[in-house]
Amino acid sequence: MTRRPAPAPALALAVAATGTAVCMSVIAGWQRGGWLSERLVWVAVSVVLVSGVHLLPALCRSAPLSVRGIGTLLWLGCMAAASRGHATFFLLSQSHAAEARVSAVSVASVPAHRSLTAVMAERASVAADLAVADAQHCIRDCTTLRVRRTSLVARIDALDAEAADVHRYQVIEDSNASHRDAARDDPVTARMAALRGVADARLQLLTSLVFAAVLESTACLLWWIALQPQGTSPVTDRRDPVPAVTTDVPDVTTADAPPAPVMTKPESEVTKLRRDIEAGLLRPTVASIRQHLGCSQAKAAALRKLVIEPTA
Repeated sequence: MTRRPAPAPALALAVAATGTAVCMSVIAGWQRGGWLSERLVWVAVSVVLVSGVHLLPALCRSAPLSVRGIGTLLWLGCMAAASRGHATFFLLSQSHAAEARVSAVSVASVPAHRSLTAVMAERASVAADLAVADAQHCIRDCTTLRVRRTSLVARIDALDAEAADVHRYQVIEDSNASHRDAARDDPVTARMAALRGVADARLQLLTSLVFAAVLESTACLLWWIALQPQGTSPVTDRRDPVPAVTTDVPDVTTADAPPAPVMTKPESEVTKLRRDIEAGLLRPTVASIRQHLGCSQAKAAALRKLVIEPTA
């Protein structure tokens, strides 16, 4: 009998999943702290929580029932904390990706200008002056009054043109803002949010938590498989089997019959074992014979009996 090795694919996938989760936790923990010491502590806590999520079920498998109950509670706490850390990583990465997409968007340039409110306030003031000028009667200096009226009308026209430009600039700025907003939102999340009728931020948080739970559950299952106690598998013994011990009782009525043999001895293996024992290659024990020949324990015991007691 020999033990089967642990499944290599499950162990490799478990290591990969744990490594990925640890990297995510390290990045999220580093973002949470302010001082360097705080960041290091956050990183250490995150690594311990991820390790607990992945290894606690496999380590508590053969523990007593009370220990497994406590381990289950701790596992749930570690799962919640680790999922929160992974959600932090997902949200931060989405934010950084949104900033990169926004910076890559080409927008139309708009010159510096006053606000439309300021332009319309000045126009109202000029229109009031023009109304006052129109209400005045020309007695002596009519030329000056006509020039003032013309100047006020020209200022109103200029302010109307500026207001039109400001309005056009606002349209361009609104278009630029809409392009930035479209680039900032994740395409899949935005469409799912529109389909479900929920806010993008809420859907992003829910998606991040789902991703984190799936990753942690996958790693936990893989470690459960990789660390499970491997059963024993029989090994086919290609050597000659040990003949069974047979005892023939002679018939008392047939005294002339030759005595039946007590056992048929496998001379080749017995001779080889006796020679190896005398040469000091192995000890005359069942374990040594079993390891030397790669046979079963029952066969090793029978062979030892034949070697130690050749007259048996």
